[in-house]
Amino acid sequence: MLTIVACASSHVMVGKARTPLSANQVQIYLHAPAKYDEIAILDTSSRGSFSITAQGKTDIVIARLKEEAAKLGANGILLQGVGDQAVGSVGTGFGTASSSGHTATGVGFGSSAALFQKAGSGLAIFVYPDPIPKP
Repeated sequence: MLTIVACASSHVMVGKARTPLSANQVQIYLHAPAKYDEIAILDTSSRGSFSITAQGKTDIVIARLKEEAAKLGANGILLQGVGDQAVGSVGTGFGTASSSGHTATGVGFGSSAALFQKAGSGLAIFVYPDPIPKP
């Protein structure tokens, strides 16, 4: 059986969309550039990816943010954050018991581990180019 997982990205428009771009034209900004227009608030996660490492999951989040921004014609993302998001846990246990006469004894062991994905958010922006200085 083949399962297809949809991309876990969404956006809320706060400005005007522009002509779509290629995701490789979208730049990530940690600080606001000089002049830009706000287009949308973006949210995504690494859900459905096969990445195991924290860096791999972060790379997926950044790529998905860029893809979503590019669809809206944004050439930049003002990154608001990337962090861990708990999505469930896996647990296992083992127990045994025995009885003899009027006594019973039981022993059990168990463990669980939390499952995490990366989640990220940013502001899709259109960054205006710096004016070319006149000689």
